[in-house]
Amino acid sequence: MIAFPLLGAAILLILGRKTDRWGHLLGVAMSLASFVVAVLAFVELLGLSAEQRRQAVHLYEFIPGMADMGLLIDPLSISFALLITGVGSLIHIYSIGYMSHDPDRRRFFSYLNLFVAAMLLLVLADNYVGLFIGWEGVGLASYLLIGFWQFKPSAAVAAKKAFVVNRVGDFGLLVGMFIMWSATGTFAFAELSEKAGSLSQPMVTAIGLLLLLGACGKSAQLPLQSWLLDAMEGPTPVSALIHAATMVTAGVYLVVRSGAFFFPEGSAQALAVAIVGAATLLAGAIIGCAKDDIKKGLAGSTMSQIGYMMLGAGLGPAGYAFAIGHLITHGFFKADMFLGAGSVMHGMNDEVDMRKYGALRKYMPITFVTFIIGYLAIIGFPLLSGYFTKDGIIETAVEHNQVLGWLAVIGAGITGFYMSRMIFMTFFGEKRWAEDAHPHESPTVMTVPLIVLSIGSIFLGGYLILSNRLMLWLAPAVGRPEELPTFHFASTPGLATLALVAVGAVYAWMKYGRAEVPAVQPRGSFLTTFARRDLYGDALNESLFMRPGQWLTRIAVFFDNRGIDGVVNGLAAGIGGTSGRLRRIQTGFARTYALSILIGAALLTGALLLVGNI
Repeated sequence: MIAFPLLGAAILLILGRKTDRWGHLLGVAMSLASFVVAVLAFVELLGLSAEQRRQAVHLYEFIPGMADMGLLIDPLSISFALLITGVGSLIHIYSIGYMSHDPDRRRFFSYLNLFVAAMLLLVLADNYVGLFIGWEGVGLASYLLIGFWQFKPSAAVAAKKAFVVNRVGDFGLLVGMFIMWSATGTFAFAELSEKAGSLSQPMVTAIGLLLLLGACGKSAQLPLQSWLLDAMEGPTPVSALIHAATMVTAGVYLVVRSGAFFFPEGSAQALAVAIVGAATLLAGAIIGCAKDDIKKGLAGSTMSQIGYMMLGAGLGPAGYAFAIGHLITHGFFKADMFLGAGSVMHGMNDEVDMRKYGALRKYMPITFVTFIIGYLAIIGFPLLSGYFTKDGIIETAVEHNQVLGWLAVIGAGITGFYMSRMIFMTFFGEKRWAEDAHPHESPTVMTVPLIVLSIGSIFLGGYLILSNRLMLWLAPAVGRPEELPTFHFASTPGLATLALVAVGAVYAWMKYGRAEVPAVQPRGSFLTTFARRDLYGDALNESLFMRPGQWLTRIAVFFDNRGIDGVVNGLAAGIGGTSGRLRRIQTGFARTYALSILIGAALLTGALLLVGNI
């Protein structure tokens, strides 16, 4: 499964320009081959009893006496593998059309293959060492893809920013792994699950919080979220792959896979996961309200929806099924909307400002319909995928923690506003585009993946959640609660959520559907500016880390130049000056040397006589 995309990336990178004519087809074929293997593994697991659905595949000894390289095929890893390869393959196919005029399309597909291979290693590894290798591979691939158009300074800066911020989270994961090894002598998931119960509570808490730091980096959760919106500088298929099927889902996977370190339920680290999720879902939703860039608006939405998943993951076995279910359904409707945004850009000369759109539903009917389906799914419209998974998280959260649960309800209402705002500004109202824009529907190779993703956005949530299919499927890997959670169609939190979503949608219609949209972004209030500047996340990082780091660097350079170098250079200069003065007594005349010897002997004799008398 991992070998196919890894081989594709190797061939395309090694052969280089020789593959320009067919490299994109190889990239798609390798991703599809990996998907076929994932489907076969899934079918094989279905044929086994629940107790047997945990197959370990030993490959080789990686670090002697410390870690083996092996794969773990269980319901959790296969669920992720199907999402990564399935949605990832659709993104590959879409990219054939989207990147058709790019001279480096072959290199782009090699990076896509590398991304898929790294993410598969991350979710299929049977220990934290293998997971960490995939984790770093995902970081490398994201750096390469975000900065793919490296001739743009903004893309190069965004790639570096994503790389640096993720290293902060990676440090937390690495330290957590060191503590695991020192306490248990193993990195294997199965052995750690058994031994975690014998560790002291402070140690388990420390490991859990460090793993959470790693998850925050990869999944763009507070306080390591600042890289996500800038990552939109990469080609749109990259945004879809990062936000729907790969990178940002890695943190959720880490928390769920590491359940032994986050529970028993109610522990400090489990509560920290839920709090981070609730805070991030609100922050992402607020940011999404003020973005005129269609891709950055969707990026804020991803940040918010991953927050819902983290909130669910922090609720323990009762919330795992809804968290993973929302991760899977989100993969479909978010890829649908990101690729839909790319389709809009494709027909609008790569314009991303929604204030320069309007009335595009008439010119891009397939893009419009599929985007609308994704929109309805994400706001939780009844009976679509997001309704079952996101509302399931909200209902479970209210049952376990009233404060966090009702914050999630408020976040859903804000989602109804900013997503409706996006729909009205893009597809409705009057034409606001430039004269040289000629909007048109995208080619079939781009619209077919949109149709497939929209179908999943309609039906997948109900299939997974009703009758507890997903919970029963995941139970061998993550455990199951004492009582299976039940989705209620008319619960109080659910009805309140629908009401707030409707209010948000109506308010968006009043502001951007019924009223004329200004072509130039108005100044707005302080809160609007707060949201436009990503809640001042970059300013905070600059004040707390970048500026102090600059001053620390300057102090270190000054100390090095004036202190260390000053001492070394001063010593050298002193020796050089002394030698320059001493060399003057070297005259080359024998009589001078004889006189010097006579004077020295006389002084030495006088000193000895003086000492003898004393």
